[in-house]
Formats: sequence, C-alpha cells, structure tokens
Amino acid sequence: MIHWMIRCTLGAGLLMLAACGDGSSTTAGGWKQADESKLTAAQKLQRDIAVDAQIAMGKQLMKKLNTTLATQGPAETINVCKLEAPDIAQGVSITESLAIGRTSFKLRNPANAPPPWASAYVKQRVEQPTFLTNHDGRFAALLPIRMQAICLNCHGDRDKLAPNVTAALASQYPQDQATGFALDDLRGWFWVEVPAQ
Repeated sequence: MIHWMIRCTLGAGLLMLAACGDGSSTTAGGWKQADESKLTAAQKLQRDIAVDAQIAMGKQLMKKLNTTLATQGPAETINVCKLEAPDIAQGVSITESLAIGRTSFKLRNPANAPPPWASAYVKQRVEQPTFLTNHDGRFAALLPIRMQAICLNCHGDRDKLAPNVTAALASQYPQDQATGFALDDLRGWFWVEVPAQ
C-alpha cells in the first residue's frame, strides 16, 4: 500500500516517488525492508534526510547536464556523469553527513555497482522507492531514476545515438550496458545510507 508520495522537479523531467514496504525481507548485513507505517520518529527523520539528499543531488546533476548539453552537446554530458556526478555525490555526502550514489541493473560505470544491501532490489528492478533499516540504527533508501528526454541522448537506442556520442561511449566505456532505454523507463536508482541518529 502506498503510504506517502513526494514529487520533485528535476530539470525538465518529473521524478515521482512513492514509498511502500512490507517489512518482510532481510538483506545482507542486517538490513531489513522498512514498513513505513511502523517507522519511529528517528527513522522518519532519516527517511526525510535521505529523500532530501537525493533531491539535492538530482537537481545539481540535472542542472549541470542541461547546461553542458546546451553549451557543448550530448557527447560532453558523458563526462558530466563520469567525472562530475561523483563529485556532486561527495559534496552532498559531506554536507548531509551520509553516503549517496547511483546504481543500475545496466551499468555504464562499474564503480556504480550497488551496495550489498541494495543488490537484491536492483536484481528485482524494484519500481518504487524502497527503505531499509538496520539493527545498528542506520537507514537506507533506494530511490528510482526514470528516463527523461535529456537522458535519451546517451542512454537511448544505440542505433539512434549521435555518432560522437557512440564514439565517446566506445572510448570511455567499452563494456557499456546502459543503452536501449525509452522515455520514462526505469534507468536505475539513487541509493542513500543515513547513519544512526
């Protein structure tokens, strides 16, 4: 059952987040899927911190992608995701005192493999935000990323990509798996780990 919903605008697209959980599954390292109706006040605060961090990172990343696309073209946006997205994540991590990153079931960058607690959910390709608690007080969130129009420049059908984009991908990511997506497809997730409060 959907218990709450957050809408946030990221650049030209809209990311819809809806939380749910049955609290029944346990994953690696003592993580357990949260039942949103049973969260403590501290866990609700952690959930809000995780979602706010995802929104902050998403806005910064989309702003940089839109600017780069407009001024330098789609091939240069590959460098934004490769070089600047990790810096944006690190900045948000430091500012918010948490860990944040991106992952997918079709990786472009092997460094974006999911954390152990998220692996099973990534394999299942969960479509809704998923929240987990740990016995040590930590809280985790896996928040879906949907394909937006700007993303199709580098993640759409490979045979429709611009030649300079195809060349840049072949050069920088010879093992790339992250093409073939359509508008509104599930592309991957932001993952967030919030320390115990």
